Amino acid sequence: MGLAKTHYSLLNIIIQRISSTRFVSRFFARNLYRIDEFYLKLSHGRKTLTQVLAGFSVVLLTTTGARSGLPHTTPLACIPDPHHAGQFAVIASNLGQPHHPAWYYNLKAHPCATGVIDRQVKTYIAHEANDEEYARFWQVAIEIYPGYQLYQERLGKRRIPIMVLTVEES
Repeated sequence: MGLAKTHYSLLNIIIQRISSTRFVSRFFARNLYRIDEFYLKLSHGRKTLTQVLAGFSVVLLTTTGARSGLPHTTPLACIPDPHHAGQFAVIASNLGQPHHPAWYYNLKAHPCATGVIDRQVKTYIAHEANDEEYARFWQVAIEIYPGYQLYQERLGKRRIPIMVLTVEES
């Protein structure tokens, strides 16, 4: 599942630093999914702009709306589980905004979701990370993208949730 990324180009590092600033993260919180959707279409479903510029592995996660019951697809950075293949986490930082992202509430209400990683479609079951999982995934997350730590500092008391997704067994 090609989730690990250990080497970043200079461009990736610069983009990551810029994207974690308050102004840019606020802009991205409102617009990045649209930009990623457009770039995904241009690349014929191969890459999002986030993958290209920031160097992250991305999952296109389709959740069921908590209130609407309608499907919603969001590109999210994947945080690989170094202990369990077929499992990863997504960080509900909402790019440092003061509220949780909609997809977090969707997964809480309807934990079954569909994810596309490297053009492979799988069904996942989500749960909120317990304390041990949270510590493990948070460490990996800030190694992949130091902006998460800046988001947490900016948010103060609001703890950024982590949702763990595991491949649903058939």
